[in-house]
This record gives sequence, structure tokens and C-alpha cells, in this order.
Amino acid sequence: MKKLIKNLLPVFIPVLLFQNNIHAQELFGINNSPIEEETISPIYQFEYIPDFNYNEVAKKIKAMDTDMPFELNERIFSFINYFAVRNRDYTKMVLQRQDIYFPLFEQSLAEHNMPDDIKYLAIIESGLNPKAKSRVGAMGLWQFMPATGKQYSLNVNRDIDDRMDPEMSTEAAVKYLKSLHRMFGNWELALAAYNCGPGNVRKAIRRSGGKTTFWEVYNHLPKETRSYVPQFQAIMYVLRHTEDHNFVLENPTYPIVYEKIKFNQELDLEQLANITGICIEDLEHLNPSVQHRLIPSTNMHMAVRVPKSKSEFITQNHEQFSEAVKLTTDRSIALRSTPVKSMNSPAATNTTTPTNQNKITYVVKSGDVLGAIAQKHGTTVTNIKAWNNLSTNTIKIGQKLAIYTKSNTFDKAVAQNKTTSTNVISDDPKTYTVQPGDSLWLISKKYNGISIDQIKKLNNLNTNQIKPGQKLIIG
Repeated sequence: MKKLIKNLLPVFIPVLLFQNNIHAQELFGINNSPIEEETISPIYQFEYIPDFNYNEVAKKIKAMDTDMPFELNERIFSFINYFAVRNRDYTKMVLQRQDIYFPLFEQSLAEHNMPDDIKYLAIIESGLNPKAKSRVGAMGLWQFMPATGKQYSLNVNRDIDDRMDPEMSTEAAVKYLKSLHRMFGNWELALAAYNCGPGNVRKAIRRSGGKTTFWEVYNHLPKETRSYVPQFQAIMYVLRHTEDHNFVLENPTYPIVYEKIKFNQELDLEQLANITGICIEDLEHLNPSVQHRLIPSTNMHMAVRVPKSKSEFITQNHEQFSEAVKLTTDRSIALRSTPVKSMNSPAATNTTTPTNQNKITYVVKSGDVLGAIAQKHGTTVTNIKAWNNLSTNTIKIGQKLAIYTKSNTFDKAVAQNKTTSTNVISDDPKTYTVQPGDSLWLISKKYNGISIDQIKKLNNLNTNQIKPGQKLIIG
């Protein structure tokens, strides 16, 4: 009852003051304006943080149904206070992300018959950021170091880092934690070993005289690990009792439903985004292990996650898309030269102003949108926004946009295929000269009314393979 009264005070007080003001007018004959015109002062809303004490929290923890039980102490209570009061923004941030990753964690843990609450460990490791990087080089949702990751088939090269793949890293983390639990027979010690390594935990056990629980060896563990397990237990409690601490998300984040598709080739993700209409940022979000918007030959058999809304379209046109999104040498050089954006640095950008490229100025016309402009010039919305310092996709008629194109590159060829064809169509209006980067799919899109099969029949083609300089009958 006390809590309810405390919560309602900010609402009651302004109302009472207003009523007293009316009463004073009646009592003293003050009548500067009619009562019906009286302006009520606004009620300022603020985030209510419920009060709680040690004993209340201890009772709730004791009543928790969990396979990872723990008893409250002052160290854990201080971290509960941190997550529930002092740093509520962090807790809200992970609450926004939990629906994206928790179903994956829960499925993997259930398959390995492990406690569901281990999913909260990823919050302490990375804040549920698949691109999180520690100061010592640990990466991903579960913060694997290169050597440990390699033991669990998480390989790293300059283009693909499996440690940032949510599915692969989760499977690896679950297997590693399971092995640590078998090693120490205790989940708290297993978590400690996940943080500082099993060697440091064994050393702490020896120094404690052979004790076998986390709190018995606590003083012999590395300083960071002494906080690590209590933080996990604190966030596990807070996220199990969000309503008790008034954590309500006004704008929850919903995961992108996706399907996995294999192209079995080197792949240009920017081109995939261009020809399918998928937002490149969505592709990056779904494929965080891809570092430069490309899939190299070393990883050509990896599956690409695409929004489910586009998966059927891609599957139906798989062969044509495969030709159009094949990675070229020029494109691989260009993509690898751009900085990699990190979720840790929201202000970071993927694109810098290109050098040694042709700059054109495009004047926005009625009906223009960035997606169509990008497609027309063989680039991406992200590039155009970065080149013109745009924070949104909003553009207006008459606005001038700087756009960069490369001569004799894949970008230039795509741009040529999507604009007027004065330099492309030969003297015979019924033939087409293949340009670098062309595919039958792109050509069929350029000439409305002719299909890929028709082009193949007209030119006696048994495959979709074409080469620059080749002349095709197109009607």
C-alpha cells in the first residue's frame, strides 16, 4: 500500500493544488478569469523506480524456479542495485535485444539439456551485441578468443569471423560451458572458468586448500572473475523480475524472420541487396560474421540469411541472381577498402568518400527515392547517404546529390546497364553488346518484354554464361 501511495503522489499533488486554488478563489472572492478557463499545470511524467530492500530480494531469489540456484549476498545485491537503479539504460538496452537472440539460446541449451538461465550470460559477455569486441580481442555474443573459438570450429579470416555468427557461436559456447561443468561439477565454477580459463580456476581451488565452490575460492580468483559471476546472478534476477522494477519497453524490438540460402560461390552482398530490394543494413544485421559485405571463395558454401519476405523471390530466381551477384576482383578490392562498422560505435560509417572515381551530381526529381537513385547508378543507399551526410532517407525535389562511379569496374557496368544505352547497343537495334558485370537477368530487366529463356533461344545458348564484348540478339 505504501508503494502504491508513493507511486501516485506525483499525480495527486498537482490535482490537490489545483483544487485548493479554486477553493481560494471562492473564499476570498478572487475571480481573475472564469473557472472553466483555468489552465491546469502539466503533470510531469518521470520514470518511477520502485524501492526494494535486501530481504525482499532474498525472498524472491529463494522462490525462483531455476536450475542455477544461488543465495543472495551483499556482492550480488550491489549488482542488482546497479542493473535495477544505477544503470537502467543498460538493462533496457539488453531488454530491447533479448527477443532477437534468446529464442536461439533457449533452443541450443534445451538441445544440450542445460539450464535455460545460462542465456543471461551473453548479456554479461557482450550486452547481446554480436559484433562486440573486447580490449583483448574476444569477439561476438559469447566473446570467444581466436584460439578457443578455433577449438569449436569458429574460424576467422579477413572477411568472415565465425565468432560473430549468432548460431555458430551459441553452439560453441554451449558446448564449451557443458565441458566446463563436467570438469568442475558446479555451474558457478564453470561460469568462472568461462571468464578466466579453467587453469585459473584450478589454481584458485589449490590455493584455497581444495575447496569446491565459487564463494569458497572467491578470494583466490582473478579480480574480474570475482565480479563476473555475481553480475550474471544479478542480471538473471533482474530480468526475471522486470515488472517488479518497472522495466516496461515502449518500443520493443522485433527480430527479422529469415531464411538461409546457399549460393555456393563468391558473393557481393551489396549487389544482392541492389537487385532484390533488401536493405543492406538488414543483410548486415542478419549476417554479422560478414565483415566487408562480401563472401570470399574460402567461405563460398556458407548460407546467407535473407529476410523471409524475400526468400521465395530469390529462390525462384536463384540461377539468375547467382550470375548477377558474383563477386569480381574490382568489387572485392572496393568492398575491402571500406571501414567495417561496429555496433559499439553507432557513429561509425561503412563508407568513406571514394578516391580515383568519377563524381557526378544528381538533381532530385519528383517521385525520386534513394533506392531507385542508387539502383540507377549501380551503388547503394548507404553509400549515397554517406557521401552526402544524410542521416535519413528523406530527399526533396531539387536537392543535389554527389554520386561516385568507377570507370571500367563492376559498379560502372551496372550503372550503364540501368541507364540509357547509347554506348551499349550496337548499330543493329536488335542486338546488345555484353558489358563487364552483365548477366542475362540484368539484360532481361533492361529490355522489358524479353525473358532470359527467350534470349537464350535467340542466341542458341545452353547456359547462362556470357562474356564482355559478346553480341546478343535481343529481339
